[in-house]
Amino acid sequence: MDQTAVDYRRKWKVMTAVAMGVFLATIDGSIVNIALPTLVRAFDTQFAVVQWVVLAYLLTIATMMLSMGRLADIVGRKPLYLSGFIVFTIGSALCGLSQSEYWLIASRVFQALGASMMFGLGSAIITEAFPTAERGKALGIIGSVVSIGIITGPVLGGFLIDALSWHWIFFVNLPIGAIGSLMTYRFVPDTKFSRKQRFDFAGAATLFISLASFLLALTLGQRAGFTKPLILSLFTAWLIFLAIFIGIEWRVEQPLIDLSLFRRNLLSVNLATGFITFISIAGAVLLMPFYLENVLNYSPRQVGMLLAVVPLMLGIVSPISGSLSDRYGTRPITVIGLMVLLFGYACLSTLNEHTSAAGYVLRFMPVGIGMAIFQSPNNSAIMGAAPIERLGIVSGLLSLTRTLGQTTGIALLGAIWAGRTAYYGNPSLPEGGAKDPAIAQVLGLNDTFMVIVALIGVGLLLSAWALVKEKSAGFAKDKSL
Repeated sequence: MDQTAVDYRRKWKVMTAVAMGVFLATIDGSIVNIALPTLVRAFDTQFAVVQWVVLAYLLTIATMMLSMGRLADIVGRKPLYLSGFIVFTIGSALCGLSQSEYWLIASRVFQALGASMMFGLGSAIITEAFPTAERGKALGIIGSVVSIGIITGPVLGGFLIDALSWHWIFFVNLPIGAIGSLMTYRFVPDTKFSRKQRFDFAGAATLFISLASFLLALTLGQRAGFTKPLILSLFTAWLIFLAIFIGIEWRVEQPLIDLSLFRRNLLSVNLATGFITFISIAGAVLLMPFYLENVLNYSPRQVGMLLAVVPLMLGIVSPISGSLSDRYGTRPITVIGLMVLLFGYACLSTLNEHTSAAGYVLRFMPVGIGMAIFQSPNNSAIMGAAPIERLGIVSGLLSLTRTLGQTTGIALLGAIWAGRTAYYGNPSLPEGGAKDPAIAQVLGLNDTFMVIVALIGVGLLLSAWALVKEKSAGFAKDKSL
């Protein structure tokens, strides 16, 4: 490998460039949500059409991240990350200039191509720019930036729409994108690999079809029902093309994903537990507004403030947990994080129709703290397990785990809540959940959180098993010396 010497003195400048890209990609995933009613009126169209402004962005990112990660390992991470900044910025301008809902949807797809490069490569660039002893802290800071983006999106979007127009939720990206592009060009190191590599087009195509089928099935199934022929066909296509993809990856000389990476217990367990935690947090965040508005009768503004508990805790605690993992190792800290998460979700299963705002915050706060304790060292462990020439694809896997977990959590836990609420309330209501009596919604919510507790319990057992195995391996190594 011919690699330019890593200059750790530039690490904070690299961090700033990457943080700007991650912030832009994160904020744009949430800022548009608040504009959907405005877009329906502006384009005189239906919500079913306008919702694709959000869905097209998320689906494009999810299906393209792994391919972008692998491409970065071939051509270099700096050129692709810089390209992502430029494409995203141009896409933002096109979105702001859109004259129809279909122009806006197409522009969002183009914008998402740039976002997929930034999302998929941010962790890889940070891992390379910082020494091993500071990797957890650095990835924790990036986790804080993601949290800030999640909090800022709806607030900034509402202000821009009220003060200016919906166009400015996209135009606001232009100066940040321009500055971020310049900083990436100047400060991000350009790593080159001497061994000639080829891109696995067949693997990329089959993986794209598989992921797109799975995500569309989950997304459309929430509204149409998961037993509809179209949804079942999409799930079937997902499994078929996933099997074809795995077959291709075992045979091709230079695969899109080196499946031997999953033989590493550290990488596999951390990806699995990360997937479980994102399923859980996505479902919880989805259901809380229904509980806070329908049961406790809070206003949308109050709901927004109460929902900020988790990202606020993530922003505060993530860098701290990352630093602790640098000092004491990743596995013990992730186990502690999962234990706090288990406690938090168990507390949420006791919510009732008389819970106060303080009672809600005290129950939900451990979820944010536990997620923050778990996430930074977990991400550090995943990136630390990757060979340097595979940092791009592993960074893409890390981001894909988050996206798939969130999508699965929304569909799976949303369906469980609706089903259990209908069981306790009125099963004849077609929409279920939101229109049932308050007590039925609360009982359905309690059952759903018990499912989450079981999921986190599985993740905790996996992580504890890995901790014991790693301790045993370390003990055996010490005895052999």
